[in-house]
Amino acid sequence: MNVERQKYWYDIAEYDFETAQAMYTTKRWLYVGFMCHQAIEKTLKGYWCGRLETDPPYTHNLLRLAEGCGIMNLLDDGQLSFITEMMPLNIEARYPEYKDSLSKEMSMERCQQIIDKTDALIKWIKRKH
Repeated sequence: MNVERQKYWYDIAEYDFETAQAMYTTKRWLYVGFMCHQAIEKTLKGYWCGRLETDPPYTHNLLRLAEGCGIMNLLDDGQLSFITEMMPLNIEARYPEYKDSLSKEMSMERCQQIIDKTDALIKWIKRKH
């Protein structure tokens, strides 16, 4: 367990989540999803550091992180479904060929749901220590 590394990941996850909220306020819908993905990813990496002696892998794959840190089997169906839904928001937000189609899927309502679910998931993960 590495408390210092865990705090590092949790702090930047919080920063990324605050950025997602700022993107919502400014109606930059595409980046709401991207930053929520980042916040979840970094929270999982923090959880990893709180449970394991090794550093988390260099990956953006939320499912791989959840499996590797041992939280996968604790997720309920809704949480697992949400993590799966969030997976493409990290990669597709970065590449022009995906941005247009992804932007059409992002609405104010969907982004609010993503923010709410991200907030709940992050709080849930942190309580699992």
